[in-house]
Amino acid sequence: MLVRTLRAVVVLLVFGLVGACATEPPPPPPAASTAAPAPRVDFADLEARFDARLGVYAIDTGTGREIAHRADERFNYASAIKSLLAGAVLRRNVDLDKVVAYTDADVQPNSPVTKDRRSVTVREAAEAALLQSDNTAANLLFAEVGGPAGLAAVLRDIGDTTTHPDRLEVELNSAIPGDVRDTSTPRAMAGSLRAFLLGEALPADKRDLLVGIMRRNKTGTELIRAGVPSEWPVADKTGTGDYGTRNDIGVIWPPGHAPIVLALMSSRATADASYDNKLLAEATSRVMDALR
Repeated sequence: MLVRTLRAVVVLLVFGLVGACATEPPPPPPAASTAAPAPRVDFADLEARFDARLGVYAIDTGTGREIAHRADERFNYASAIKSLLAGAVLRRNVDLDKVVAYTDADVQPNSPVTKDRRSVTVREAAEAALLQSDNTAANLLFAEVGGPAGLAAVLRDIGDTTTHPDRLEVELNSAIPGDVRDTSTPRAMAGSLRAFLLGEALPADKRDLLVGIMRRNKTGTELIRAGVPSEWPVADKTGTGDYGTRNDIGVIWPPGHAPIVLALMSSRATADASYDNKLLAEATSRVMDALR
């Protein structure tokens, strides 16, 4: 009797172990990464030479390699936000042929296109904001998406929970250190720009429209565009603010290579500090050398 009992216990144990193995297999080994290792690039010497804080985030969309320096620190985004604002207008399906009227009181400094007019189409406002950084045009676009809160909602919808829209032009350029208003990080700005220009945030026709406009931008000739060969297509948007804020975010199309998304953001210590475009141009050259 004792022998039979022991045999039954052994059988139960064996089948119990088999059942456990069948329902709880060991976890598979982690998949090997296929992305090339990220190159190491030091920007500290540029910061010292130009007496500036520099944020860099770049991603090679073909290989997945990234370059990051202060990529998760906050900077005032200044007029670089106009690229994401235009993307939000397109994502909200605003009628580009809609005529928007405005008054003398709405006209802001640095409004080369809108200052002598009192109405523009939404398309004209988008082109003015992107190509000449027209501030009145930007505020008209803000109105079309529901203000800074509306822009924030669109950005959250595409996965950007970092960028912090709060004010209109020209107040959004104050760049007070420690003030989270109207700030973002290089990584977040690059991610949102990538979503609008290369990803699925916009349908193909609107994506092509935004890319086409931004490729014609002339305000960045001394920034990202100065750091790559002149024949390479670049779609970018610059920004300038207090505390020496100088930014440029864009997509670069090297011949025969997948696009590279690059966000450069910089600032200095005092409210009236100037900026030097060579900082961002040299940073761009350093990024491209490393990725190539």
